[in-house]
Amino acid sequence: MVGAAYAAVPLYTWFCKTTGFGGTTQVSEKAPDHVLDRALTIRFDSNVAPGLPWKFVAEQNEIRVRIGEVATVRYKVINEAAREIAGQASYNVSPPTVGAYFSKINCFCFTEQRLKAGETREMTVVFYVDPSLVKDSDQADLNTITLSYTFYRLRELDQPVAEAPKKNSSRL
Repeated sequence: MVGAAYAAVPLYTWFCKTTGFGGTTQVSEKAPDHVLDRALTIRFDSNVAPGLPWKFVAEQNEIRVRIGEVATVRYKVINEAAREIAGQASYNVSPPTVGAYFSKINCFCFTEQRLKAGETREMTVVFYVDPSLVKDSDQADLNTITLSYTFYRLRELDQPVAEAPKKNSSRL
């Protein structure tokens, strides 16, 4: 039982990434070899979890892309705090059944983002909708996909506090 419990999280993660379960998107290294005439609207949802003083927005609310076409979308993030903070974005797509067909070639969400106090950064995501989507009869009426991100604050290890200078006891 202990072994099964220990293996549950990586197995669930693998399952979601492989099947697109729950809107988990795919990762790809290259674009598909063909683009179809069918187009979809891709909407962009950007959120910041409580406790993270960042402003995070997509430069566009939505775009229209053809299936198989590679698209690049820019986001802007601003650290509104007076100190450096690290965060990372989690993501999914909706409806959840299209996760298996939504592929990212590059994304700011793949790595931790560390912003200095007041820093503004432009970040991009490069993606496409896999042409195999048209073979799925459950997706025949699909015309809109929402890509959603939520930035979460990363826990930082406490920084060591410098020791107070030692007083010279001979002067007392």
